[in-house]
Amino acid sequence: MSKTSAQSLPIPEQDTVVSWKEYYEITKPRVVALLVLTALVGMSLSVPGAIPWQILLPAMLGIGMLSAAAAAINHIVDKRIDAVMARTHNRPLPNGRLSTPKAIAFAAMLSITGFVMLYVLVNPLTAWLTFAGLVGYSVVYTMYLKRATPQNITIGGLAGAIPPLLGWTAMTNEVHPHALLLVLLVFVWTPPHFWALAIHRRDDYAKVNIPMLPVTHGITFTKTQILLYTILLFVVGLMPYLVGMSGWIYLIGACVLNLAFFAYAWKLKFNPESDTAMKTFRFSIVHLMVLFVVLLADHYILPSAI
Repeated sequence: MSKTSAQSLPIPEQDTVVSWKEYYEITKPRVVALLVLTALVGMSLSVPGAIPWQILLPAMLGIGMLSAAAAAINHIVDKRIDAVMARTHNRPLPNGRLSTPKAIAFAAMLSITGFVMLYVLVNPLTAWLTFAGLVGYSVVYTMYLKRATPQNITIGGLAGAIPPLLGWTAMTNEVHPHALLLVLLVFVWTPPHFWALAIHRRDDYAKVNIPMLPVTHGITFTKTQILLYTILLFVVGLMPYLVGMSGWIYLIGACVLNLAFFAYAWKLKFNPESDTAMKTFRFSIVHLMVLFVVLLADHYILPSAI
């Protein structure tokens, strides 16, 4: 067996004491932190004043736990393909540092605890919507869409876009059009964000037969789609201001951020360098984080200036 082939095989699971770091890693903490931030913004925009801590704390913890559980399930389901891909072969499960049964028990504990916390301390609507998000990401996307269609991230992205709605319903116990607009923002942002990474890791996805857009339709086509989606994102990004949901602080911030995203997409399409796709992916994370922070700042700063 060649050295390369040996490296692609999963390392046998070991029955050893597992560090908390292994459990922490399979929750995708940076992704979960971004999701929780968007949920916090949804909470804040749903009420005119401060958020009651009696709802804030259990809502943030519950949404975070179920999001972390979904990430852990993603690690469990993708263990075999993770072992082959260069980007993921050193994750705790394919590397053998964490066993599958322990990961399953951990994901179940997070799911049950988070759901009960939301159901009892927040409201049933938020609990069920958050659970639906978990099912959408870990089952519908990871187990089916990811392996079935090049539009996997477009359709499955809805599960990752739901946290702002969860934050809104946690405070109001209702689904409001403004909350759905926040969901739309994240939903439109997701394809150009992920396709930039998929371009960078195109060979990895091809090796494990995952039909990401660059694999099925080519890198040139994917770059065009990223550029078109950044234009759509610019249009959608204006809507919170146009419907009176936010003010001029958000308008300026959204325009600057979306123009910058468009500039990255333009360079990726027409004048790319070897690292342009990865730079675009990294900027997209900063883009969404700052965009929601600007929404938060607009909500709290402008009323005090009136």
